[in-house]
Amino acid sequence: MISNTDVVGRTAPSQSFTWTHRDYLLYALALGCGDDPTSERNLPLVYEGHLRVVPTFPTTLAWIVAPTFESLGAHPDFALHSGQKIEIHKNLCAPSNVTATGRVVSVQDKGRERGALIVMRQEVTNAHDGMPLATLTTTCFARDSGGCGSAGEPSSKPHILPSREPDRRISYQVRPDAALLYRLTGDRNPLHADPAAARAAGFSRPILHGLCTFGMTCRAVLDSLVEGEPARIASHEARFTAPVYPGDSLEIALWRDGSTVSFQASVRGVVAISNGKSELR
Repeated sequence: MISNTDVVGRTAPSQSFTWTHRDYLLYALALGCGDDPTSERNLPLVYEGHLRVVPTFPTTLAWIVAPTFESLGAHPDFALHSGQKIEIHKNLCAPSNVTATGRVVSVQDKGRERGALIVMRQEVTNAHDGMPLATLTTTCFARDSGGCGSAGEPSSKPHILPSREPDRRISYQVRPDAALLYRLTGDRNPLHADPAAARAAGFSRPILHGLCTFGMTCRAVLDSLVEGEPARIASHEARFTAPVYPGDSLEIALWRDGSTVSFQASVRGVVAISNGKSELR
């Protein structure tokens, strides 16, 4: 079980990464952006000749630049990725050398037998001049750590979706090999590739990475509300509420109110991504 006083402030070592066109294109393909490569809107996401990078790309570091579950006292078999936010300070458009750091900013105790939330923040900067590129806020639900006590930053309230009918609906077919592609961006958890590991975790087969589904919701905003222009998206956040499987049909509902886009994604009639919000420039 985690100890709130020991966990808050815990850091992960600073790491450096080099991102190339290949990394950006692989990410876009995992999100299904190559389903119509002749599309004038999709082509820049999957072809370096007119490259535009999906704004959520830096979230590929969310589980790479973070203290391990074991180091925090949370058992990996009882820890789930429950929420993600990215604030985009500068859009990527070319190969980049970046530095990333991560630290735990809060523990939110839900009570005994109810688990606890561990919130981590990662800063991604340009390695050459230190200019900020993105800030990630990554939330993990530690099912076995309820009763540890809360500490650190106060919890943020979930974004409330509008009560009216959605302004837009968009549907994507998740690639059958989406999880196998997405894991090449950095998250090699066998849960997403090995049927035996998936069954041991209680799933019938390997599931899609939550961050891949998260990226697909950002793609929906790109496709339907900002004319495919990544620079229009300032932040993107959501909670993860149900697993998505490769081959699923992802149904995304979107509401726009000025510069705020609310969204929700469902599969098989079940909400998989909830309380979604994008802020537009």
